[in-house]
Amino acid sequence: MSSPVSAFPAYAGPADAQGPLSGLRVVDFTHFIAGPFCSMSLGDMGAEVIKVEAPEGEAFRKYGAPRPELDNQGAAFLWANRNKKGVALDLKCAEGAAVARDLVRTADVVIENFSAGVMARFGLGEELLRREQPDLIYCAISAYGQSGPFADRLGFDPVVQAESGFMSLNGDADQAGMRTQPVIMDIATGMMATNAILAALLSRGISGKGQRVDISLYDTALTMLGWAPMQYLVSGNAPQRAGNASADSAPGGVFYASDLPFFISSPSSTIFRRIAQAVGLDDMADDADLLDTPKRVARRKEVETALQEKFSAHPWAYWEPVLRANNVPAGRVQTLAEALHSDVARASGVISQIPHPTAGHVPNIALPLRFSDTPTVAPVAAPAIGADTEAVLLTLEGYDAARLDALRRAGAFGAAQGDPA
Repeated sequence: MSSPVSAFPAYAGPADAQGPLSGLRVVDFTHFIAGPFCSMSLGDMGAEVIKVEAPEGEAFRKYGAPRPELDNQGAAFLWANRNKKGVALDLKCAEGAAVARDLVRTADVVIENFSAGVMARFGLGEELLRREQPDLIYCAISAYGQSGPFADRLGFDPVVQAESGFMSLNGDADQAGMRTQPVIMDIATGMMATNAILAALLSRGISGKGQRVDISLYDTALTMLGWAPMQYLVSGNAPQRAGNASADSAPGGVFYASDLPFFISSPSSTIFRRIAQAVGLDDMADDADLLDTPKRVARRKEVETALQEKFSAHPWAYWEPVLRANNVPAGRVQTLAEALHSDVARASGVISQIPHPTAGHVPNIALPLRFSDTPTVAPVAAPAIGADTEAVLLTLEGYDAARLDALRRAGAFGAAQGDPA
């Protein structure tokens, strides 16, 4: 059975693109998701990202069904670690930590997501590094922030979804709250960190000074709740779970054509009127009460029952052009495979295949970044453990083959790693 990626074209973007962050060096001490997603975003935009891993590699390499042809990497690691150079160092070894400090001295940005205090124990804490390099941007990503009574807590996306109240807003009204399967808090935290780093770099360009950037999953989760927290703080009433519907508007959610389900969003009375007219419910379209959002929400069941009766009469192939012609936001409820192979995904060009040193080629899912003058760089697959250790270190002042050999014997690259090249 051939891989689904064979159905997608090879990456066809400009091979020589530099990206808007060309010339920026990032030393990346992150693992798992939020941190690597941040550093990958910077790498896509042209920064040189040096991923520092323990000699055995990070645990996230084994997520997503690791495959032998991918050097025992899984899909999850490939997804979050594009456009990085791999350096393997044992930070618990004094010589390895010293090499890391030398690397940092050449960096514009350092990103880490260890528990509070770990980087300081390696001699890589923010205060020490920024004392030596006042222009350094030091980004610390954590679950609950770098200070306060919860700074030492481990935290992962689903736990933060639960604690932040996010789960309480998802699922049907008569069931317990539900997490989202995609790790949206990790991804959003990575995006927040990217934005903050870019802002800090802009500030440095004006002042010449670096700074610390502190991003937490929990704070990000409260942002990802949208306007629900403000709704509660203003009124004292927290929004309740409404399944696929909206607590604030109607009609909305999943409807069924004669052959398959589709989703309609109706956030305004104007769009409700278009829906009613599109399906031939002119009386509802002209009902003054139904053109008032709170009154329409109160009559949700009546409205949605009438719409469902209409939709059941024809297949989606009939309704899709009708709804589109009436400017109604609606779309099929698709499986993941259907979405990836859809005409929309193909038209966007977001999915392609790129070379891989052991597998031949692997899938690539581009970030939604489009620059007119400084396009993102050509994607390079996630590195094998320590794949670029020798090449990167030989660019540092005072490092040559003899010094690398001495560091290897001292265990800087790990006892099990062998040759770091």
